[in-house]
Amino acid sequence: MGRVRLLVWTVALVVGTSALAGAQPAPAASAARLDRAAQAEFLRTAKVIKSRQLSSGVTSPFRLTLSDGTVTHDAAFQSVFERQTRADFGAKGVELNFVDSHHFNLAAFTLAGMLGLEDMMPVTVHRSWNGKEGTITWWIDDAFDERTRRKDKLEAPNKLAWAHQMHKMRVFAVLVGDTDRNLGNVLITPDWKLWMIDFTRAFRLNETLKYPQDLSLVDRRLLAALRGLDPATVKKATAHCLTPFEAEAMMTRRDVLVAHFDALVKQKGPGVVLYGAEPRTRP
Repeated sequence: MGRVRLLVWTVALVVGTSALAGAQPAPAASAARLDRAAQAEFLRTAKVIKSRQLSSGVTSPFRLTLSDGTVTHDAAFQSVFERQTRADFGAKGVELNFVDSHHFNLAAFTLAGMLGLEDMMPVTVHRSWNGKEGTITWWIDDAFDERTRRKDKLEAPNKLAWAHQMHKMRVFAVLVGDTDRNLGNVLITPDWKLWMIDFTRAFRLNETLKYPQDLSLVDRRLLAALRGLDPATVKKATAHCLTPFEAEAMMTRRDVLVAHFDALVKQKGPGVVLYGAEPRTRP
């Protein structure tokens, strides 16, 4: 009789446990499974369920938690839009025609895609939130910034691959005329993948290259993509986030960039200046 009672109790425990497990909500789908198109749609449409203002950054960005009922993920929201004829930064000097704009985040994201650098730029879209127009950017999980890397003296296991990523970022930053590519705007994931964020102070009207001495190497495919940028196509693709003058200044910098690397190749040889795979040619 004791054995029968024990058997009945065991069966009831198993059934009860199974029923309890079945009553639990299904785990949320992993945000990591979303491709970039799905990430963009999520950023545009998912509901904001939590927000907090970040202490870092001069543009007062917000970290938002979004959910569509299945996927939950964070994003950075920036709504800054400021134009000044003359901005005085004290010891850092004065900048004429100063602009700080969330529109530049989307312009940089769009241009990165045109140059084959989308894998270095988190998905960014326009969105209205809390009564403000801005850009919202997919949050890179488990990342640390370049400031932390230097402070903690962390070194990439593959130093050459890391250096190549840095050179791509430098070329892109000069192309878009970014005046604020600071250490906090360079994110690094545990697999030592570099991500560029926050371009609100890019797309200046100057037509010269900033820090040309740092432009010593260039990826072959990136250089080919730079050559292939069509001014009309760029203007059309960025019309909603750049003025014609900003787009034209960027294309002039493109011309100067290409000429800069062509001169280096002529002076030092392609094997010294160029790295990476040869550009793919259409059949």
